[in-house]
Amino acid sequence: MSQRLTQIKDHLMSNGGHTVKDKRADDVVIVAAYRTAIGKGFKGGFKDVNTDYLLQQFLINFLEHLPEPIQKNKGLIEDVTCGNVLNPGAGATEHRAACLGAGIPYTAAFEAVNRQCSSGLTAVNEVANKIRVGQISMGLALGAESMSQNYGPQALGNVSSELKQNKEARKCMIPMGITNENVSQKFNISREDQDKFAAESYRKAERAVSQGFFQEEILPISLPDGTVISIDEGPRRGVTARGLGNLKPAFIKEKGTTTAGNASQISDGVAGVLLTRRAVATQLNLPILGKYVAFQTVGVPPDIMGVGPAYAIPRVLKDCNLSVNDIDVFEINEAFAGQALYCINKLNIAHDNVNPRGGAIALGHPLGCTGARQIATILRELNEGQIGVVSMCVGTGMGAAAVFVKE
Repeated sequence: MSQRLTQIKDHLMSNGGHTVKDKRADDVVIVAAYRTAIGKGFKGGFKDVNTDYLLQQFLINFLEHLPEPIQKNKGLIEDVTCGNVLNPGAGATEHRAACLGAGIPYTAAFEAVNRQCSSGLTAVNEVANKIRVGQISMGLALGAESMSQNYGPQALGNVSSELKQNKEARKCMIPMGITNENVSQKFNISREDQDKFAAESYRKAERAVSQGFFQEEILPISLPDGTVISIDEGPRRGVTARGLGNLKPAFIKEKGTTTAGNASQISDGVAGVLLTRRAVATQLNLPILGKYVAFQTVGVPPDIMGVGPAYAIPRVLKDCNLSVNDIDVFEINEAFAGQALYCINKLNIAHDNVNPRGGAIALGHPLGCTGARQIATILRELNEGQIGVVSMCVGTGMGAAAVFVKE
């Protein structure tokens, strides 16, 4: 049985001897990918509304932006998977309600998933796998998070006192900021380098906002008072490494290198990716933004969880017979500058090929939304025929990565 499963996996991942750029009827393709603007946690435009409201408002707009055949027959969407980290039960009830309230028919089943910071990307993989094995022909993957409404001490979870006595289990409770300090200390990532990296993230994001690069992927959200939010709230002008160097360490007072300026921002946001089989897209004359190729997750030590992309990326590239040099754009989540720098340098990735429009340090990191948000972004960064990778580290010690081809 194990040998047979290996053969099936080898066939799927090798694409039957084809390259990732080949187009086949059974490919999983993306026909729509959008997001909200990312709101600043606790003080931004989305701070007073929870994910159910954000998701419903986003989906109303999302559905209006879908190709006409789907607008006329929303029943084509057979399943919805939504990634979320902080809502109780990963938002299973309220996010199903948001889907129905937005006009997705009840015939579309719903699934809530929580794989920490990779939840949005995991949702895309869940839907893609269902299409790939023939369970459905079209599905919607979502990511939603309101850190303003749900972030707090409970975010670390609740490990029993008995389990806390276990050395390895206890590591899952280490605060994320401390894990970045561990990575920075263990691999000699200096405070100066982290601040330079963070300042560059701000520079790229500010340029992207000022030149309207995000307009195509952002769907505006109307708040209950009529205010419309359509621009990312995280990016700031004029951020410099020197200025960031004046900030105090946030987790270790004397020798800490992690600050509010070189770590991802607490944020709110929603993103969505609609996937189908290429044969279905062709039959319905749907535009194809890109092709989903492969996804992998790996486990790493929880106390240095930030190294995850350095191990997940090679694994998924190996599955696709690709190398780092074959990838045109990497969207690697900037949970912290230290861990992001380690992964980029470990894999010898050219810095210019990473997060060309800024990352989570400048844009923000609404936990369950980020993976889906990165897909909406990377499909606008890539040119036709180019290959992109979306990756992130994952709390409790994991990494996730996925490969896409722009069409």
